[in-house]
Amino acid sequence: MLFIVILSQALLYLCFAITLGSFILYLIPANYRPTINVTKRVLLLTISGIAVLSFFPVLQIILYLTPKLGFEITLEAVLLTYEVGKSWLITLVLASILFIVVVCYDYKKKAYASYIGIAITLMLILTIGWSGHASTIHHFWGVLSHTLHFTAVSVWVGILIVISWFSKDDSNWSNLLKWFTPVAIACFIATILTGLILMNFAMELRDYPDTWLVPYGQSLLIKHVLIIPLMIYAVVNGLIIRNKLNKDSSFNPIAWTRMESIVILLIFSATAALGQQSPPQEIKVTNEEVSPLFKLFYQGQFQPNMTVQLFPNATSIFLLVLAILFFALMMISYMKKAPSPFSLLMSVLLAFSLYLSVMLSIG
Repeated sequence: MLFIVILSQALLYLCFAITLGSFILYLIPANYRPTINVTKRVLLLTISGIAVLSFFPVLQIILYLTPKLGFEITLEAVLLTYEVGKSWLITLVLASILFIVVVCYDYKKKAYASYIGIAITLMLILTIGWSGHASTIHHFWGVLSHTLHFTAVSVWVGILIVISWFSKDDSNWSNLLKWFTPVAIACFIATILTGLILMNFAMELRDYPDTWLVPYGQSLLIKHVLIIPLMIYAVVNGLIIRNKLNKDSSFNPIAWTRMESIVILLIFSATAALGQQSPPQEIKVTNEEVSPLFKLFYQGQFQPNMTVQLFPNATSIFLLVLAILFFALMMISYMKKAPSPFSLLMSVLLAFSLYLSVMLSIG
């Protein structure tokens, strides 16, 4: 069930991104973006996905409690007394309203329909923040920081995914970069700042390495190493490609933005796994609670309540050099116009090498 919930949450983030990105892009003048075609069927599917996929964490709790309390009592208790249940009911109502808006109004031609869509989607994001881990630690600031974090990610990633997968051509790409690059940078900065705040709710930042002992910390570490290739793609797609287009108007950048969006989906998966784990301050690290990944890569003997210290060694340094090599191959693949999936493979190997380098440095 845990795997299904993680998958559902990764797809939920994707649905939010496509929904918000579509509404935003249809507000942008046609000469400042490629021609896009997000059909009504696609939007209705993503909106339905928001309603259905956000129910999976609720279902997980219901299935856990049903053997003890019975289905009817559990269903009523979870939906009416648990924060995650109450927030889902609001999500269902808002998603239903948004569904009706998309059915009844032409968001491609009527700006007010897109504005309404954005407003309702932001309210839906707020419900996700309301039911998140951070809200249980500090209600107001937890909800606010989670909501801002998710909003920044959805704006940035949503625009990128819609441009990458729903563009009919690559026209006006230079004009697109003029406004999207600063938007992406602003969203990235907001994501980092709010991400640090969210981390601080779950742990002291100085204790971050110690969280690698538990599944929550491992998910966070994997997410962070995946951000490295994402940043490389962002620099290439946002800055370097602009110069490329000035020199070669026939260059098609969509293949590279698609690879960036796939890396983002991997980060969504890590984030979804993170959301299903107990923050480190909520559990005592015992041999039963320690992460299987930590046990797999840690070369020493685990001790309860141990602290993590990094001691670079020949193996970890070699892996770091290997990561740098994969970075170089990513850039070479761009310069030599190699098939874009090759750069994706290099980016995954880059992240994996960094992860192994960190884990094998633990002494």
